[in-house]
Amino acid sequence: MNKAFAREPEGTEDDDEAAAPPLRLPPGGKNYMTPAGYARLLAEQEKLIRDERPRVVEIVAWAASNGDRSENGDYLYGKKRLREIDRRIRFLGKRLENAQVADPMAQDGNDQIFFGATVTLAFDGAPEQTFTIVGIDEADAARGRISWISPLARALIKAREGDCLRFKTPAGARDIDILSVRYLPIGD
Repeated sequence: MNKAFAREPEGTEDDDEAAAPPLRLPPGGKNYMTPAGYARLLAEQEKLIRDERPRVVEIVAWAASNGDRSENGDYLYGKKRLREIDRRIRFLGKRLENAQVADPMAQDGNDQIFFGATVTLAFDGAPEQTFTIVGIDEADAARGRISWISPLARALIKAREGDCLRFKTPAGARDIDILSVRYLPIGD
């Protein structure tokens, strides 16, 4: 069939390029989250459903009533934005449906590293760094929050304060000294 006659689904031109692919959970794995992370995703979903989507639907309805839709920028942009909102609502719904909320404060006093631990490390004797192991939707390297499925977090899980372990990186193996393990409340 000639490509000129093939109809592509709506929104495939720049929708895929604009949105970064979400991090994937391990097959059959649970979506571990802190209570703050769960609340943030739930609040985002509620805002999209209650505020943003109805506002965009109203704009699209108004734009559609103006007549010719083929060159109507408000209508075309509104439909595209509506698809983006619906896609995000579905994504958040799936993430929240599979969520396993784990409160780091339940581990307080534990010197072993599990989800929610705030860990202070020294790499190869370099200055210490502090990381908090959080859910994949909460990871933020600038704030020292790493996902529980990241290679570093996987290497640290079940280790204890005072342990020294070898961590393989693309640049070569590094020694990690675990200086402290704490369980602190994690907020946004």
